Amino acid sequence: VQLQASGGGLVQAGGSLRLSCAASGRTFSSAALGWLRQAPGKGREFVAAISWGGSTIYYADSVKGRFTISRDNAKNTVYLQMNSLKPEDTADYYCAARSIATATMDPGDYDYWGQGTQVTVSS
Repeated sequence: VQLQASGGGLVQAGGSLRLSCAASGRTFSSAALGWLRQAPGKGREFVAAISWGGSTIYYADSVKGRFTISRDNAKNTVYLQMNSLKPEDTADYYCAARSIATATMDPGDYDYWGQGTQVTVSS
């Protein structure tokens, strides 16, 4: 699976962004997907995950109620809708995929990673 993330940018606090991640590879439709982020000087942290069929979704507590993950298997794309953005959401955001269908919150469980897309939230 190859992953290409896009949609990052600069936004004021309280604003919204929608990240997209296009995937290629035959295993996309059976793969759990996730979004993770890494802020400057910090480690990579989990943001959101979705199982292959979309029935299981996880969010980090820090984004719950503000971010929404979704996927369109017909378009081989996963999305992250980010609302009510805060300066602490500033980070490089990565999409990632597992080789199995089960969603996970553990960054170490992902098998494939895309390049990051930068999100900057100004106060």
